[in-house]
Amino acid sequence: MSVLENSGMFDMGKLDALNSATKYPSILTYHALGERGALSEELTIFDGFDGVTYLTEKIDGTNGRIVVLPGSADYFIGSREELLYARGDRVGNPAMGIVEALKPLAERLVQSHLSDFHRPIVTLYLEVFGGKIGGQAKQYSAKGAVGYRLFDVNSTEMDVLGWERSRISSWRDDGGQEFLDVDALQSLADGLDIPSVPYLSVVGGGDLPKDVEGMSAFLTKHLSESQAGLDETAGRQPEGLVLRSLDRSRIAKARFQDYERTLKRRRQRR
Repeated sequence: MSVLENSGMFDMGKLDALNSATKYPSILTYHALGERGALSEELTIFDGFDGVTYLTEKIDGTNGRIVVLPGSADYFIGSREELLYARGDRVGNPAMGIVEALKPLAERLVQSHLSDFHRPIVTLYLEVFGGKIGGQAKQYSAKGAVGYRLFDVNSTEMDVLGWERSRISSWRDDGGQEFLDVDALQSLADGLDIPSVPYLSVVGGGDLPKDVEGMSAFLTKHLSESQAGLDETAGRQPEGLVLRSLDRSRIAKARFQDYERTLKRRRQRR
């Protein structure tokens, strides 16, 4: 099964399959969500974990992705849910400013050495933020500057695009996508000169808080202000943390807002 046309460009008849295969999976909250969006005391993915945990800043923006097919020098730019642009304007959707922000990087990537990956479809996941993106854009720039930060990369075999859509969805939701580990991701970002999400600290699994109140204090300790400001006008109020094990088998997010809301409700009930 070929996904390339005679021109060497991607067969657009496989666009839906490519979109599904390269979507970013949902990330669990560190504590499970309970009633009315409040957090419970139940840990989701880090319960019983005692390994090394990497902390990065969670940026309040919108998810973007660049899908590169190195052998064909072809690329796609997408949001979390859909592919918005294909090289040569074969798909064009300016939604949310993602394409404008990521197109120069995508053009540079097709000239890079991404062909070194063992699987030919390489997807880079980036947070696009600032400008008018999200309700907290001014925390990164009050002048309207827009930036992006790399937070994950995976690679996929071409054969996946020949599967039924339901099979692709199940494969993706069950963890079939193969992501780079934390060290390899940072090495790639450095090698390609791509800014990555701010790395804040490395902690042992035994130092991770178990309860909601403990995680609220943990957030403040490790992220007093955003490290992703785009200029001197940034408000720098942070959104939260993303916690990852080295091999990315465990990954969760913790937002200041969720913990503040939960603790406020608990105080009001006393």
